[in-house]
Amino acid sequence: MDLEGVVAHDIQLQTFKTNGNDGASYSSHEQGGADDVDGAPHRIPNATERDGLLSVQTPSCNGETVDHAAGAPQKCYFLNDVSLSSVDRIKRELNEVVYWKVKLWMVILFIFVLIVAVIMISLVLCSVIHEDEDENFDRSLFTVPRSFNGSFQLPNLVFTEELSTRSSSESQTLAAHLQEKLAGLYRSSPALGRYFSEAEISAFRNGSVIADYQLTFVMPEEQQDQLRNVTLSREMVYNVFRQFLYDQEQPDESGQMYIDPVSLNMSLRH
Repeated sequence: MDLEGVVAHDIQLQTFKTNGNDGASYSSHEQGGADDVDGAPHRIPNATERDGLLSVQTPSCNGETVDHAAGAPQKCYFLNDVSLSSVDRIKRELNEVVYWKVKLWMVILFIFVLIVAVIMISLVLCSVIHEDEDENFDRSLFTVPRSFNGSFQLPNLVFTEELSTRSSSESQTLAAHLQEKLAGLYRSSPALGRYFSEAEISAFRNGSVIADYQLTFVMPEEQQDQLRNVTLSREMVYNVFRQFLYDQEQPDESGQMYIDPVSLNMSLRH
């Protein structure tokens, strides 16, 4: 036997065949081994086309991509569907007929309007019926007078002969403005307003301009002792006047009507 024949005899030729159905390939030996059955060659299966379909990517309920086994059903639960079903249920309940043609939403609206109306009526009645006891007094019972005298200085005015004459137009005009100013401050006082009667400028004197004034209050006879010691005491009347003067504008802003707080004097008139 020649050398080529020996080599061909010793080498086992392998033939590769391809299955046309699933693409599986196998190898066979020309001489079947002990594992061959009925002379059929032993098949070594490889990956098939179906193996690539075992995992399928599908979009999830929230838009993300997830892997699912082939053929496995996917279940999605949408929150929007739940919300819509709740809204529909509420609408149905509100549209339920309570009595005849009256629906539930009508009853709720009526109760709300009724509550608002009751609150508004209560507020109006309280404002009308309520009376401040301090404002409820009989002015005709205030018969006992109580007077104070004093003076103050007007530093922005220059004294003239006309101011020394009480009947002159300049003196009367200035006196009217000052009397209005004093009356306004005492009438606006919460403590003294009800008792105030009159403010009068009696004269103007030299020294820049010094004005002499007189204040008159009236009080009920029943409470005169208490009022003299507290409300209509000299200290109370004086402090109200002085505080008003300190709260006024600066001398260069208030003009001729500016009153110097330091110059204020007051005494009880007997």
